[in-house]
Amino acid sequence: MIRINEIIDKVSGYMSEADLDIIRKAYVYSATAHAGQTRLSGEPYLSHPLEAANILAELRLDAATVAAGLLHDTVEDTKATVDEIEEDFGEEVADIVDGVTKISQISFESKEEAQAENIRKMILAMAEDIRVVLVKLADRLHNMRTLDFQKPEKRVLIAQETMDIYAPLANRLGLHRVKIELEDLSFKYLKPEIHAQIRDGLNRHHTMGEAYIERVIGQISELLAANDIKGRIFGRKKHFFSIFNKMRQQGLSLDQVHDLIAFRVVVEGLKDCYAVLGLVHSIWKPVPGRFKDYISMPKANMYQSLHTTVIGPDGERIEIQIRTEEMNRLAEEGVAAHWQYKERGKGRFSPKDIDRFTWLRQIMDWQRELKDSREFMATLRIDLFQDEVYVFTPKGQVKEMPEGATPVDFAYLIHTAVGDHCAGAKIDGRLSPLSTALKNGDTVEIITDQNRTPSRDWLKFVKTAKARTRIKHWIRTEERARSIALGKEMLEKQGRKDGVNIQKAIKDGSLRAVAEEMSLGGVEELFSAVGYVRVTAKKIIGRLLPARPEAAARGEAERAEAVAEAAAKNKPSDAIRIQGVDNVLVRYAQCCNPLPGDPIVGYVSRGRGVTIHTHDCPNVQNLEPERLLRVSWEGEKQRPYPARIRILAKNVKGVLGTISLLLAEEGVNIDSGAIHSSVDGTTEILFTVEVTDAGHLYRTIERISKLDMILEVKRQAASGPLGLDAGTGDDASEDGSV
Repeated sequence: MIRINEIIDKVSGYMSEADLDIIRKAYVYSATAHAGQTRLSGEPYLSHPLEAANILAELRLDAATVAAGLLHDTVEDTKATVDEIEEDFGEEVADIVDGVTKISQISFESKEEAQAENIRKMILAMAEDIRVVLVKLADRLHNMRTLDFQKPEKRVLIAQETMDIYAPLANRLGLHRVKIELEDLSFKYLKPEIHAQIRDGLNRHHTMGEAYIERVIGQISELLAANDIKGRIFGRKKHFFSIFNKMRQQGLSLDQVHDLIAFRVVVEGLKDCYAVLGLVHSIWKPVPGRFKDYISMPKANMYQSLHTTVIGPDGERIEIQIRTEEMNRLAEEGVAAHWQYKERGKGRFSPKDIDRFTWLRQIMDWQRELKDSREFMATLRIDLFQDEVYVFTPKGQVKEMPEGATPVDFAYLIHTAVGDHCAGAKIDGRLSPLSTALKNGDTVEIITDQNRTPSRDWLKFVKTAKARTRIKHWIRTEERARSIALGKEMLEKQGRKDGVNIQKAIKDGSLRAVAEEMSLGGVEELFSAVGYVRVTAKKIIGRLLPARPEAAARGEAERAEAVAEAAAKNKPSDAIRIQGVDNVLVRYAQCCNPLPGDPIVGYVSRGRGVTIHTHDCPNVQNLEPERLLRVSWEGEKQRPYPARIRILAKNVKGVLGTISLLLAEEGVNIDSGAIHSSVDGTTEILFTVEVTDAGHLYRTIERISKLDMILEVKRQAASGPLGLDAGTGDDASEDGSV
């Protein structure tokens, strides 16, 4: 466990003695508040705030932020209050602690909504004071470093959230070192077998790699000295997740990845950057298409550097980054290096700062428009995960777009009205399809037509969060209008059959009373619910009819019969709780096979009840938000649920028997399976098994992964590589499967 004196020594070089006093005081307060508490590792709980504060000190952050790092869990996990923090440490520290606490102190109906709303709160807090998120990132980084002590299924969930949100957020804030470590730690838990293979492969080449790095550094040093350029040169192996990404994108094995080593040249001035670039290209041949100038066109997180890939000594590809000392500081520390907190309020964004972080302003814009936290989460993932391309307007303005962005994305970037009425596009003066992926240097001109409106097909190729959000908003608005008209028509038709005048029911308020009684809000919402078949027109008319004892009794009998029929057809519904809905037919989606313990969401299938998907099922992203329901596991029985696992093993004698025996020991039944052996000496096995819940599945997967002959084992959510049908059944078109 790191000690406070080590942190004090670290920050004493850039803080005054008065600043150090508040950090010492925060340490004493935190130690007292957390006295007697321990972490899952058995260490004193105080070790966590100390490590978080140390990470913040390494980023050279101000005294208020480091103190907040020491105090960030006191309000949530002890009897301390924000008022006490403010009284002892001042408003500035209290605001940061309060901001961090609010991110995780909210009560929700479901785990997936809690996760999504936490992220939403974090983004809002970031707009107020960037230091809130810096403390949260330090908190997450240390939690990832100690993730081994969590249960296997929780490790996967936390690692996935970190990879989806926190790592790209660190990247967006320019915190390069934090981003790399979060990615590698997440990768270790999400793909443990592949992570181990890459680690072992790099270790085998360690000696050769170190010698090669020294050799290249020596040649670049001689080149700089001969041309009277002062600079520092660093060489390193690329981090694991970066290597994995390259292997995945280009279909390479580790032995086929040649540019495993990257070099950085840090010089004094801007002109020296371009001079070094020319010198490097004079001795080593550059790889075409692998040069990027982030100095003239910086990234959204203020990152600046020249990147080039060359054929270095022995024909090896090497990547070289060239930047100034100031650029290097910003690249390493990002937003932490940009803001200097010398007085109250410096942690807040000024209009000028917001201009630097246009992506944050865009997030703030559409987070106000998205009421559904889960949709916000999906959109945020799209916005954070992007490499940039730079395109030009007809007037020569440079616009930054995510890689793969299309003219429709460009149109919405210019203005929502331009996107909504986009009819065509010219790229470099030529008419091009709206689905064309834009490239660096393209000049894009949008052709508009007031009679054109967004198409649902656009959702298949747009890449930006803004475009996707605005298209969905338009579709929802149009579909709501149609559902209201359809629902009203259906009610009037049913009313004529049963002798009920719907217009009269609207005027005398009886229809509104029915809507409120059914928690539908108002008459329009009631029409919409009927139009979407969430509720039948007959049920609404039944509530408007005068009460008749014999009819009521008959209705009760019919309802009881329907409930019994639903239970007989679909016994698993006992394990599901649907907010505001009872006695509904529940089915499990075969595309993702949700298990008890998995975060889940319900989808109203027309005429077929509610289909349950895992929250991260790819099909959920394309479903209509209005038909999604909050659902949770409740009182589930110990009975088998289907799940798929994919195993990659060495093709050795007895491997299938060993796996089968282990599954039997874990109480896992094999329902079906397929085996495929490859010429490279590996065997691929796909099992459909029966387990009691997600924890049961992940415990089994962990045991299998420890067998010597196993190369990789993971949960298979959809159609596997063996070409077996995942079985979407009748939901293929209804639930958005393709």
